Amino acid sequence: MKRFQRFNLDSLLLPLLGVAVCLLLWQILAGSNLQVTSRDDFGDMVTVTKRVGLSKDLPSPGETWTASKNYVLQPWAKRGELDQGILAFTWLSLKLVAQGYAIALILGTPIGFCLGLSKAFAKTFDPIIQILRPVSPLAWLPLGMVLFLSVKIRVPGAAAPYTASELASIFTVAICSMWPTVLNTAVGVRAIPQDYLNVAKVLKLSRTKTLFKVLVPATLPYMFTGFRLSLGIAWLVIVAAEMLTGRPGVGGFLWQQYNALSYAHIILCILTIGLVGYALDRLMSLIESRFKSA
Repeated sequence: MKRFQRFNLDSLLLPLLGVAVCLLLWQILAGSNLQVTSRDDFGDMVTVTKRVGLSKDLPSPGETWTASKNYVLQPWAKRGELDQGILAFTWLSLKLVAQGYAIALILGTPIGFCLGLSKAFAKTFDPIIQILRPVSPLAWLPLGMVLFLSVKIRVPGAAAPYTASELASIFTVAICSMWPTVLNTAVGVRAIPQDYLNVAKVLKLSRTKTLFKVLVPATLPYMFTGFRLSLGIAWLVIVAAEMLTGRPGVGGFLWQQYNALSYAHIILCILTIGLVGYALDRLMSLIESRFKSA
């Protein structure tokens, strides 16, 4: 019984308490409407509604819900290209994230193994990686637009070929999110005890068997750390890319609402970005635990 109560306290009540505290702080900071009655120059009574508060333009939780509930209660609705339900926008963003993230893992994992296994490879390419790694997605996206401006790629069964903005977004996601996978995989390979490699030599394992029987299992915890970090960066990058290109998605919707001064919808986008990022991290953690128990 005590164990059950502790589980409820830690897993349910404490998170709810944290959410309640954040909502309370939000309510305190948010502005509110105040009706002020005064006489005009002609002596007539005029009632004017003003915003007051610590941050008078910040909508309260109630105002945010009232303004955004149609996007939440009709999450898959499509009223226009940039007027869709919040899950429809999220799905458009996630499709590009999945493609860019897959490319990042396919390229980043082998590069990480090469960095960890070969000192010559590391000395040759590590300086280049350290130069490219800090580059902002805001810098990579214009390069992607230039690279794919005249490229036409059509996936079999797709209604239309990829646009330049889609290809540039996928490119930006891939190039920005691959570095945690590269570096963590390299660190994991270098951390493998020499005894493991000596045993593989004694058993006369081929390079392929050594890779899949020794190197990959020993490096897996480091690899998954890189995978989780890469996934988080991929989700952040696609939002920035959509804001710059204006294409449909959570980022594009956020930028549109910013230009329209719709602060409630901006908060809806921020909450959506955070919740989706949390869900993706939990999903990757679940996959990692399955691999560890396998």
